[in-house]
Amino acid sequence: MIDPADEFEFFFDKPWSDGLPVVPPTEERIARMLAGTSRGPDEPVGEIPPALEAASVRDIAVHAVMAGCLPEYLPVVLAGAEAMLEVSFNINGIQATMHAVAPLMIVNGPYAKKIGINGGLGCFGPGFRANATIGRAIRLILLNLGAGIPGVTSMSTFSQPSRFTFCIRENEEESPWPPLSESLGHGPGEDAVTLAAVENPQLVFDDTSRTAGRYLIAVADAMAHLGSWNNWTRSDLVVALAPQHAEICAADGLSKEDVHGRLLEMAGRRVGELRRGGNFRVERMRSLSIPVNLDDDEFFVPTVKDPGDLKIIVAGGVPGPETAVMHGWSGGSRAVSRAFSV
Repeated sequence: MIDPADEFEFFFDKPWSDGLPVVPPTEERIARMLAGTSRGPDEPVGEIPPALEAASVRDIAVHAVMAGCLPEYLPVVLAGAEAMLEVSFNINGIQATMHAVAPLMIVNGPYAKKIGINGGLGCFGPGFRANATIGRAIRLILLNLGAGIPGVTSMSTFSQPSRFTFCIRENEEESPWPPLSESLGHGPGEDAVTLAAVENPQLVFDDTSRTAGRYLIAVADAMAHLGSWNNWTRSDLVVALAPQHAEICAADGLSKEDVHGRLLEMAGRRVGELRRGGNFRVERMRSLSIPVNLDDDEFFVPTVKDPGDLKIIVAGGVPGPETAVMHGWSGGSRAVSRAFSV
């Protein structure tokens, strides 16, 4: 029997939790959280699909409290919430899909480092409050204000662990290249968040390759596996190189743009391979945004249909001969990026 005086059990008894205990959002805690931003508590943030509950800055702060955020995390949570509401990101579709994609939040700039968002060793895993609670706040907002409730509006067959939290910083300190934010048009040193609807990281382990040419073969192969939506439609795809793999490329004289270009060229399947299995349908292949000769089994179909859909970052730590490939959704979402201020 649930003790009515137990505030943690009270929240479990309501559909207000992600399955883990939440911090009760008392007025004192909400006020303390709101001190983390200069924005007014009644300022509108947007309507959260599919329930379209109107969310204010205060509503976002409530969920940041519940997730366990510190007040200084609130500007990043707000930026992430506003980014996911951009029409092109299509959070409504992501909420309801049978697939298991989640909004991956990649944070760039000095503020992310200041508040302790981890982009280095273990960045996708446990042990880092900023990563865990900022990403969790976004999920609680989607659950409570958007009604993205499993089995009700969220019909994801398996779902995935990144639907608890999916927030990292790019490892700018150990990267040989400019950060993702600059690649997307933000200024040097500008604070920015980028969101992409992707699957859990699929790891490419390679402690043998010493040249970029050899190393990129396995990455391109992982990008093009036949179970990936990226083969069958235009969709985002994120590739995170650990610093050790990024340095192999840089030592061979490759810029980030060079790596980007090579992966675009290498990642793909021939028509004959695509016919053998996976989600191959003639009508789907004919509707692609690029021309495909279905009469030629040797015709090469690139995995990434639009160069802008491939996002390359450096993350993870040293040592680590690994790269993380994160495949996209069924074509209904475009990655978004926006600068933010504190």
